[in-house]
Amino acid sequence: MFRMLAVAALSLGLMGAGPPPLTPDRVAPVGNLAVAAKTFQGRAALQVTDLGPPNGQTDKLVVLPGTDFGDGEIEVWVAGEPGAVGANPGARGFVGVMFRLSEDRKTGEAFYVRPTNGRAEDQERRNHTAQYISAPDWPWERLRGETPSRYEAYVDMQPAKWVRLRIVVRGERARLFVDGAEQPTLIVNDLKGGAGRRGAIALWIGPGTVAHFAGLTVKPS
Repeated sequence: MFRMLAVAALSLGLMGAGPPPLTPDRVAPVGNLAVAAKTFQGRAALQVTDLGPPNGQTDKLVVLPGTDFGDGEIEVWVAGEPGAVGANPGARGFVGVMFRLSEDRKTGEAFYVRPTNGRAEDQERRNHTAQYISAPDWPWERLRGETPSRYEAYVDMQPAKWVRLRIVVRGERARLFVDGAEQPTLIVNDLKGGAGRRGAIALWIGPGTVAHFAGLTVKPS
């Protein structure tokens, strides 16, 4: 327990007066990404831009070195929007967090949002705003096909606007809270990686996305 807290504090500055801004020199991008320090809507932020394929579940990550997360809470401000490179009519500004990421970067659990769905004039699209996935065996397509609506939910948001995500993980259960809501937007009672999986934390983006991340905090338990 003490070792886990110490690692989090040293690697991310998560104790004391609060975390410093995420910066390119403190992260490890995976995949064809551009990472830069920016000020976005008044917040010091890490900008992450998709520069093109490939786009698998773990192909576009910004890993936070030194993190070893099993149970606890992850909180971060995110803003996502379709970008100029790799975006097509299906681009949604996908942005979120992967946790319990394996050393080989092939397995992990993630919550993410599709900001352009939040106020779409199509109820079905709205219902797909928030999403859980588990790499590599449970992409959104399989989850939606086999268990429609169980791992997705609606939440009000807009592209290129900050929203606060809080992920609470206990064993094989996880909850996604958005913008300080007392009740979770999305409940997962059967994390596909099981109760014992642990690993790194990574910022996650999807195809055709320009994303911003700020104010990351991690509270292991």
